[in-house]
Amino acid sequence: MTQVTAYRAAIINCLADPNQVGLDGSYDYYEDGVLVVTDGHISDIGSAKEVLARLPVQTQVVEFKDKLLSAGFVDTHIHYPQTEMIASYGEQLLDWLNNYTFPEEGKFSDPEHAKRVARFFLDELLRNGTTTALVFGTVHKASVDAFFTESEQRNMRMIAGKVMMDRNAPDYLLDTPETGYADSKALIERWHNKGRQLYAVTPRFAPTSSEAQLTMAGQLLAEYPDVYLQTHLSENKQEIEWVKSLFPERAGYLDVYDHFGLLGERSVFAHSVHLDQAESERMGETDSIISFCPTSNLFLGSGLLDLPEVEGHGIRVGLGTDVGGGTSFSMLHTISEAYKIQQLQEHKLHPIKALYLATLGGAASLSLDDKIGNLSVGKEADFLVLDLHATPLMDARIANSQHLFEQLFVLMMLGDDRAIAETYIAGHRQYQRERG
Repeated sequence: MTQVTAYRAAIINCLADPNQVGLDGSYDYYEDGVLVVTDGHISDIGSAKEVLARLPVQTQVVEFKDKLLSAGFVDTHIHYPQTEMIASYGEQLLDWLNNYTFPEEGKFSDPEHAKRVARFFLDELLRNGTTTALVFGTVHKASVDAFFTESEQRNMRMIAGKVMMDRNAPDYLLDTPETGYADSKALIERWHNKGRQLYAVTPRFAPTSSEAQLTMAGQLLAEYPDVYLQTHLSENKQEIEWVKSLFPERAGYLDVYDHFGLLGERSVFAHSVHLDQAESERMGETDSIISFCPTSNLFLGSGLLDLPEVEGHGIRVGLGTDVGGGTSFSMLHTISEAYKIQQLQEHKLHPIKALYLATLGGAASLSLDDKIGNLSVGKEADFLVLDLHATPLMDARIANSQHLFEQLFVLMMLGDDRAIAETYIAGHRQYQRERG
């Protein structure tokens, strides 16, 4: 039986990158709008006057007073096993991995532990308005089975993968080139394109994979050309020097991945804050992707991404929270820090551009903009009900706002999980903020 529901509220809908088409053509805004969902997909959108006139009279209309509808947020880099070690004090990247991350990830050899954390992690995403994410598991195959099992139950469009790591880590977290390949292949066969689940081949980063393992990662991409690749790149200067010492025959960090066939249109490289000119050009040539992780880059003291510079090379960019190096599940908080990082480099991040990066831009960076990322007709109905009056301070500041851009800027500067009133997945409400 066909299910049709209309939702009435203000609506903001990103249409394109404002840097490419200009600000005016990059979004639609309906102060009084209606979004129609039919069987989990968007079937109509527009002004209330126009949409209500063409709706069948018996259609259920849900009204949200003083709320703003938006597409769900897309997080292009996050580690679900690091959920319970977020906000670990006082280290930069390599010491942070050894002192906090690796011991925490060791717990995921227990499938019950993985199941519990996956459940909490996905609930936390929904509470923060994130409807799609590119997710690291651990080296344990069971960690990814647990994640996808929980994600499938929520019908969320998720991408995840088992970490491949055969050196320079504790023995309890190592696989081998052969087992990393076999486990990844089995997970691809089980989960990739099952419902809304997608798989990412996941070598943690170059220092923890041997040449033999990186060869196997490239082999998986060749065998399954529609899967993703996720890893880390040029996050930390000490890390870059380590890579040079481990791969002296390669021209640089990116060239390690390039040599093994890991660049391409579904290859997402987290951080990339210290690329040289040749590396930026090569990423643009191969249509590879950067996940910009501002809260993590600041927390771990890694560096500042020059967003206009990398986009100038034709590199697609999405936003990532990078929990647990990142300090919040909230994409709103992530946008806030992204704005400040650009300010430090004398760049501006317009509120529409910021919203684009968190929604349609993230979807485009994951080659999913034909399915998610905005509220255009035909897209999967993953959307948010945003509350611009969620706190007394936001309420006071919104009352003193003169136009839409100012209101969106207040949302991205002052908003957090409290601004997410409801989260919908494929047209079904999966989260509702508690009253009180």
